[in-house]
Amino acid sequence: MQTFLDGNIILGNEYAKAIRSNVKNQTQELIKNGIVPCLVVILIGENPASKIYVSNKKKFAIECGMKSEEVLLPSTITQEQLLEKINELNTDISVNGILVQMPLPKHINSNAIINAIKPEKDVDGFHPKNMGALLTNTTHEYSLLPCTPLGCMHILQSLVPNLRGKSAVVIGMSNIVGKPLAAMLINKGTTVSVLNSATQNREIYTKNADILITACGVPNLINAEDITNPVILDVGINRLENGKIVGDCDFEKCKSKAKFITPVPGGIGPMTIAMLLQNTILATKWQMMLKSD
Repeated sequence: MQTFLDGNIILGNEYAKAIRSNVKNQTQELIKNGIVPCLVVILIGENPASKIYVSNKKKFAIECGMKSEEVLLPSTITQEQLLEKINELNTDISVNGILVQMPLPKHINSNAIINAIKPEKDVDGFHPKNMGALLTNTTHEYSLLPCTPLGCMHILQSLVPNLRGKSAVVIGMSNIVGKPLAAMLINKGTTVSVLNSATQNREIYTKNADILITACGVPNLINAEDITNPVILDVGINRLENGKIVGDCDFEKCKSKAKFITPVPGGIGPMTIAMLLQNTILATKWQMMLKSD
C-alpha cells in the first residue's frame, strides 16, 4: 500500500486524492454497465459548518463521476416528516447512498433517523446492522463502516502493515470515531486501550503506545512528554479563540518525538470524505448483489 509522507508528517490530502482516483475508476466501470452511483445528502437547517461539509461532499462526488444530490430541509421539520423523506429515498432504486448531515435539531432523535436508513444505503456506516457486523467481525466485502475510522485504518495499515500485537491507545469514546475505531483495531489483532479526556494518569497508557489516536476534541491534550515514539493520528478538530484550527495533540512539540504524525488540518479530515465516496461505491455494489439474489 502506498504511503504519502513529508518526513514523518502524514499527508492526508495525498492519501485522500489516491482514494478518490480509485473511486473515480470504479465509478467509470459502473457507468459502463449502465449504473451511475448516486449519493443523497440531507441537510437540515442553516449550520454554516454543515453547509461547508455538504458542499465538499457534493464537489468530490461529482469529480468522481457520481450523481450527487442535496435535500435541504428547514430546521422546523418534524421527525415524522424527516422519516417520510428517508423512506422515500430508501425505496428509490436510483439512490445508492443516503447521508443525513449531523448534528440534527434537538427535537429530532438522531438514533431514530440513523436506524431508518436501509443498511445497504447507510454510507455513514452508523446503522446498528453495520455497526453490529463490525463489532462481531462478521463484515462482508461490501459492508459499510464509519468513514473517519476507515480513513484512519487506511493510513495506519500503509504505515504499519502488521497490526497484530501492537499497542494502540484511542482517546475518545464516540459512536462516530472512538468505538468503531477500537473495534477495527481489535479485529486486526491490536491490543487496544480506550481512554477519554478525563482518564487519570493518561501518560501511563500513551507512553507505551505504538499507535496513538486522539478523537476527543480537546486542544493540545497530548504533549511531547506524554509519548515515546508512536504513530499519531489526530482526529481532533478544535477552533481556538484566535481562529486557528488545531488537533488534540500539540503538533509542533509532538512531531519531533512521533514516528509519524498527522497535521490538523490536512490529516484525517480529507480522508473522511474520501471514504464516504468509497462507501458509496460499496453501497452500489451491495445493492446490485441484493438485486441479483
